[in-house]
Amino acid sequence: MPIGLLLAAGESRRFGADKRLCLLADGTPMVVASARALRAVLRRVLVVVRTPDRVADLLAAEGVELVICPAASAGMGQSIACGVAASRDADGWLIALGDMPWVRSGSIASVAAALTAGASVARPVHAGKAGHPVGFSAGFGPVLLGLTGDSGARNLLREGRIEVTEVHSDDPGVLRDVDRPQDLPQR
Repeated sequence: MPIGLLLAAGESRRFGADKRLCLLADGTPMVVASARALRAVLRRVLVVVRTPDRVADLLAAEGVELVICPAASAGMGQSIACGVAASRDADGWLIALGDMPWVRSGSIASVAAALTAGASVARPVHAGKAGHPVGFSAGFGPVLLGLTGDSGARNLLREGRIEVTEVHSDDPGVLRDVDRPQDLPQR
């Protein structure tokens, strides 16, 4: 079974504050909700953070493994590489984003099932648009370890040389992230 790799090392520049700690309508910090969705489905979840801080403490209390990645400011690719380096023995990785707290557990389970069934790369698709989490089989470990920059694994998927299994989803949460305060529902 693949592991969950939650990316939570961003600097929230567009948000203007540490969005990982923003409370959702139920009072849960956004990054905690994202981690809980992965933990509900996957046996092992790693969360990549920049430094040991309050966010790291909250996540550790959720039972996830923390990967400290001081070089995360170099971009999402570096965060992915740090997470993969900390889990080289994985059967694959479901790469999820800490600012996507509305992804349903069923969507995560569907992407994991596609990888387990033999897909090299799998991602949910809602209303014709590709979303997250994106799953990569273990064979992509060396490629993921070499990622740098801010595009994460996006360039791999855009090149068109990789066959991607699309998992059709009725979950709009696979597309919904938080970049700015107005992306959060008003209480």
